[in-house]
Amino acid sequence: MSRMPRPTGAIVGVGELPAVRSTHGKTTLGILAEAAALALADSGLEKGQLDGLLVAPHVGETPQHVPATVAEYLGLTPRMSNVVDLGGASGPGMIWRAAAAINAGMATAVLCVLGNHREPVPSRSPNRNPIREFDVPFGASGANTAYALLKQRHMHDYGTTDAQFASLAAVSRANAQLNPNAIFNGKPADTADILASPMVAEPLHLLEIVMPIAGGDAVIVMGADAAREARLRHAPVYLRGAGEMVTHRAMSQAPSYTTGPLKPAIAQALTQAGVAAVDLDLLSLYDCYTVMLAITIEDAGLCPPGGFADWAHGRDLSHEGDVALNTHGGQLGFGQADLAGGMSHVVEAVHQLRGTATGRQMAEAGLALVTGNGATMSEAVALVLGRDA
Repeated sequence: MSRMPRPTGAIVGVGELPAVRSTHGKTTLGILAEAAALALADSGLEKGQLDGLLVAPHVGETPQHVPATVAEYLGLTPRMSNVVDLGGASGPGMIWRAAAAINAGMATAVLCVLGNHREPVPSRSPNRNPIREFDVPFGASGANTAYALLKQRHMHDYGTTDAQFASLAAVSRANAQLNPNAIFNGKPADTADILASPMVAEPLHLLEIVMPIAGGDAVIVMGADAAREARLRHAPVYLRGAGEMVTHRAMSQAPSYTTGPLKPAIAQALTQAGVAAVDLDLLSLYDCYTVMLAITIEDAGLCPPGGFADWAHGRDLSHEGDVALNTHGGQLGFGQADLAGGMSHVVEAVHQLRGTATGRQMAEAGLALVTGNGATMSEAVALVLGRDA
């Protein structure tokens, strides 16, 4: 491994709510407050030390003036605040933006928070669950149909099979059995179970598709030097490198169906960190669909295009393996709390790198690759996080 450059920031606190299918009597703002309070307690900082705030768009009940609304609700007066809207890549995208703002002198400790509530009986509002779950997926840019096209093209070009894609979902389910916060904890599923689940959008089976849940995640970022001096509850986790790329929005405009913007984003993050893909201990990869995970494995340079199945076959991808994959269960095992789903990968990487992943802790975790991806494989963020400065 080459000598790594100085880190640009450090994660000093994380908070994550258990995944639940629905909430009752809760608001999105309240869930954001719960996640933020957990991250603050985890860090050992005082609330008054938080002077930066990054949030996702459309915070439930208050879709306008989102940073100001969240800041007011949390009792913060940030010197820097913004909305990060990169779809599922929003969580990881917040991390390097927080570090950049700190290095620019705009803040010293930035709270990054996402989450959503989910009603047992959804409202009829057009911005709420029924339209998102039953109409949008079948529209021109619907997620299920779009990712079905990606899987079809991968199978056509490389001869990959349903069973090979399903095996990735089985890995996520197996890892989720060690995470009590995962929505599918206590509900194992092997490759045969994945293939036996209903076909939603051919060739995508139901258990290859992420389940919408309620929940929230929060991360606190400080400057690397300040984190070394601060009185923290846990050792900081350092941001070693970051990459980002946006290539399109609609599937009709995608440059390719078998590779995506994560390829250059990951390459940039690895270059900044001064490491190669083979140096990574943990792969915390965005996995809203099995095909998304398959393409990311290939785009990371871990195997040739079309080679994810050979790479994964016979490999132990649990926390006890030589390379661990989504040890928290990934989105396919943990669930996706709207845009907070991408931040769950950041939170898990932090737990593994600092040694607090109770019940699933890796023996050696020094470097982690974290990825996030927007709808239809359009917006991509990659982070390299490290235990050591």
